[in-house]
Amino acid sequence: MSEPEQELPQIYLLTPSAFDVETFPTVLASVLDAHEVACVRLALASKDEYVLGKAADACREVCHARDVAIVIEHHVALAERHGLDGVHLTDGARSIRKVRKLLGDDAIVGAYCGASKHDGMTAGEAGADYVAFGPVGDTELGDGTKAPRDLFEWWSLMIEVPVVAEGALSVEIVKDLAPVTDFFAVGEEIWSTDDPVKALGDLIAAMG
Repeated sequence: MSEPEQELPQIYLLTPSAFDVETFPTVLASVLDAHEVACVRLALASKDEYVLGKAADACREVCHARDVAIVIEHHVALAERHGLDGVHLTDGARSIRKVRKLLGDDAIVGAYCGASKHDGMTAGEAGADYVAFGPVGDTELGDGTKAPRDLFEWWSLMIEVPVVAEGALSVEIVKDLAPVTDFFAVGEEIWSTDDPVKALGDLIAAMG
């Protein structure tokens, strides 16, 4: 486990929930070439197997050419079929053991646990490679519950499983949470801007 006071958090990049598979890989490549990214999550909202598969292949090519791991949200079978490095689960600890058995020990299996310390601990005990809490900023989505700073602080002190902060990040929030998280999951925060490379650079600069 990295010592949060010695090392800056790493970037865990989320794709947009919808994108043009012909043009987005070039944008993704420019971001990965400009900044150090630990992992990419294919976070498409689509339920269309063809759309997901095409996007998975295109993004995998970009990521693996740069030695960056790529996981997919939800779709365990597609992770295997398209040579991805693992899966990001959004149901807390519920399916971790089953997915681990399917994908094997080498796959990345992560779990989003909202703002629930209990779900996070259960996910860690079930074998999650990381636990994500969020949203950490203000958002109209969900029920308005935020993952508070003291949750990350407690987790960093007590639990060895890496922790991810995600959801409605801002420069101020990144500055505040940098000492108590291992990763920041960054997505729409940069894709919704005119210059994703600069936007990510601004967030990374706020960590130090």
